[in-house]
Amino acid sequence: MSRPAGAGGSPARRGNKPRSNSRSKAIARESSADPEVAVWLRELDHPLKREIESVRKAILEVSPTIGEGIKWNAASFKTDDFFATLFTRSRDSLQLILHQGTKVKDGSTKPKIADPSRLLKWISSNRCIVTLGRGKAVEAHRAAMQAIVREWIAQL
Repeated sequence: MSRPAGAGGSPARRGNKPRSNSRSKAIARESSADPEVAVWLRELDHPLKREIESVRKAILEVSPTIGEGIKWNAASFKTDDFFATLFTRSRDSLQLILHQGTKVKDGSTKPKIADPSRLLKWISSNRCIVTLGRGKAVEAHRAAMQAIVREWIAQL
């Protein structure tokens, strides 16, 4: 049995915009998710799996222009080109490698990234490691990591 428009909390309320809810936001976030990454995560046997899943979601929330895929046997994130890869070799502390694509570009320079939380360690002029820790530390660094990712992609 169908209800008339506007009945029972339907989005078709008189003169109002449809309500945004957490389910619609989750669907929007998942639209940039890659099914190949979901399979990789499902099969992943790693002590930091929960943290990896949390950071994946946090990165995808930074911008609707961010997509993902599997590069270098790990979840990687991209806009026009890949810019970040989860570093899963470390089993003690979750790390994210920020880079400037799959190949070093001529004339690339070290991006100027604010790092008040001191999460970055530069390993070359176009690559750095963001160390997020484990457990509650990952959540504590979430906003700082998202700000770093936002700045990184703005300079690509």
